[in-house]
Amino acid sequence: QVQLVESGGGLVQAGGSLRLSCAASGRTFSSDAMGWFRQAPGKERMFVAAISWSSASKYYADSVKGRFTISRDNAKNTVYLQMNSLKPEDTAVYYCAGKHGGHSYSVFSSRNDYDYWGQGTQVTVSS
Repeated sequence: QVQLVESGGGLVQAGGSLRLSCAASGRTFSSDAMGWFRQAPGKERMFVAAISWSSASKYYADSVKGRFTISRDNAKNTVYLQMNSLKPEDTAVYYCAGKHGGHSYSVFSSRNDYDYWGQGTQVTVSS
């Protein structure tokens, strides 16, 4: 069983940056694909970014492409989401998720693909 804990959220002005971290514990996640999702109030949880276990593949939602970067450090059991040029519409609770197995280049963008989730961290972008 893997437990995920997100951190790094907060309040930032539009145009600013934040880096979210997702620390895994319980067992190594180095062979798991990972993803970030977000959920704004009253809306569904939406895909943001995904990374394969080898970091060979990365995939982004169109709304964040060119502004957000996903990365991972398997030695530290941590996944990151660097968020630049933040906009008020990026305001949401951000969740980290993991999927067991998959090829070294596999990435996943559906919530239903993921096997375990963190509790989320709030990101608020003021205009």
